[in-house]
Amino acid sequence: MTQYLFSVMHDYVNNPPIADPDKDAEMYARVGAFNESIWDQIVFLGGLHAPTSAFTAQVRDGQAIVTDGPHVETNEMIGGLWVIEAASDDEARELAKRATAACGVPVEVRAFQAIPEQQ
Repeated sequence: MTQYLFSVMHDYVNNPPIADPDKDAEMYARVGAFNESIWDQIVFLGGLHAPTSAFTAQVRDGQAIVTDGPHVETNEMIGGLWVIEAASDDEARELAKRATAACGVPVEVRAFQAIPEQQ
């Protein structure tokens, strides 16, 4: 089976997560039900803190440095993720439809590259 990264994209400027306790409780219930329905296919899942808590490591002038804040400036950033095993792209697409319906925001899906076996 192929593993896919399901990135939950939040608009932290216009529609931040955890903004309305009632609406968010409903969303968490839907996501919980989705998780339970595919539990045997989930490799990893998690929600992320807001981008304001991020720090970025990069090489500048040959030196590795760390700066506060996200790497890119944009409204939409990853707010959570799943790594899910699916038998095909078609199955991943169907799961993506269910995932976006559960969390109510866009979900970007990308397959992981195969890693060549070590000899």
